Amino acid sequence: MSGHSKWATIKHKKAATDAKRGALFTKLIKEITVAARSGGNPEINPKLRVAIDHAKEASMPSDNIERAIKKGTGELPGVSYEEMTLEGYGPGGVAIYVELLTDNKNRTSSEVRNLFSKKGGNMAGAGSVSWIFEKKGYIDVSKSTIDEDKLMSIVLDAGAEDIIVEDSEFGVKTAPQDFYKVKKALEDNKIKIESAELTMLPKNTVKLAGDDAKKVLDIVSSLEEHEDVQNVYANFDVPDELLT
Repeated sequence: MSGHSKWATIKHKKAATDAKRGALFTKLIKEITVAARSGGNPEINPKLRVAIDHAKEASMPSDNIERAIKKGTGELPGVSYEEMTLEGYGPGGVAIYVELLTDNKNRTSSEVRNLFSKKGGNMAGAGSVSWIFEKKGYIDVSKSTIDEDKLMSIVLDAGAEDIIVEDSEFGVKTAPQDFYKVKKALEDNKIKIESAELTMLPKNTVKLAGDDAKKVLDIVSSLEEHEDVQNVYANFDVPDELLT
């Protein structure tokens, strides 16, 4: 799990400082627009609530968020995006699951296939790797913030499934429906959260080192930079020094 935890925390911090903020905002607007198709009220649309949280974490202006919601509900004109997933393998046999939003599935599939091939991976059929991942809430809390017993008492009472002890963080795992309840319990107790997300956690991981580890991080980073890619999930476990 350490690979996922560290990678998620780094991405979260980068989102606030990355010079490519415009590209990030474009992805977040897509996420909000598609989520808002099911209703523009985040209190009764969990998917929209998650999308808005992502936008706020990236310091997106509230006007941008409101416009994206209105495009999704049809109050404003906008591009029609379709959701799709693609699956494949990276160097070392690492499973990679990609969530995308696109206005042209054929173009996007071709571009992602080429990217996999160029970076030493290969695409696979639907269902080939999706079974390795499960939808969960995952919240990172620094060990310097709270001791394990106190954290456990707070989050288990709120409905968390488990606490994963990492080198410098605790990872709090929840069922998707309990994610916000656990997150709120931490916030109510003034516990600083390093990152919090609804994500796809791997049921097993592939331990890598050396060139294979670097190649996997390269293919994951390259996929994340593609304009139609919303999320990339992979079951790698690589040395911490490569994740800085």
